[in-house]
Amino acid sequence: MKRVEGKVCIVTGAASGVGREDALLLASEGAKVVLTDLNEEAGRQVAAEIGANAIFVRQDIASEADWQNVIKLTLEKFGRLDVLVNNAAILAMASVEDTSLELWQKVQRINSDGYFLGCKYAISAMKDSGGGSIVNMSSVAALGGMPAFCAYSASKGAVAALTRTVALHCKEQGYRIRCNSVHPDGINTPMTQALTGGQAIPQDVLDQNPKNRMCAPRDIANLVLFLASDESRFINGSELRIDNAQTVSGLL
Repeated sequence: MKRVEGKVCIVTGAASGVGREDALLLASEGAKVVLTDLNEEAGRQVAAEIGANAIFVRQDIASEADWQNVIKLTLEKFGRLDVLVNNAAILAMASVEDTSLELWQKVQRINSDGYFLGCKYAISAMKDSGGGSIVNMSSVAALGGMPAFCAYSASKGAVAALTRTVALHCKEQGYRIRCNSVHPDGINTPMTQALTGGQAIPQDVLDQNPKNRMCAPRDIANLVLFLASDESRFINGSELRIDNAQTVSGLL
């Protein structure tokens, strides 16, 4: 079943990790995909793996000019935009006392400014083609305190609030554009592995523990696919957790 047949999707941070899985799964379900990342070599490899229904565009998501270019190239190549997956982000480990203003501003620039720009320019493209779906990658860090990730937690809190605002704005304007946020706990990707010495643990080993907090990138991609599809047509402004009940345990 082609659950997103003919839909045109932009996925940021698509060269590796969750973004890569999002792009591959969306394409396998019939979507045309625009992959963006700063890692040109890996991004082009993923686009080549997908084939004719994908293009790669180098993008700094915190650059307004880059967003304008991505939207322009998407419309030139595929004629419309139906789905935006705001996925690219950076993770920095530092408490509020250890976070410099420079680090704070760097994280906010990418994780917050980048998502705002994505929503702003996606809306401009989607509202003229009948609507669409925006999926913003947030985190359980937006829902509870994570002292070791001060700037990151704040940026993901901004993403959650932005999502609610965008959803309501688009509803009030009658655009038929939905906007939802996804809130994972740990994801078994190179970004999180870098925090543990770069050691990759096989997912099947992690899954042997019923209390496991590390999901696989495909777990996230499955939810992104659902939110991109018309199956989720009445889900709007929602915060969807993928955390094996960790948030409700109160033990973030």
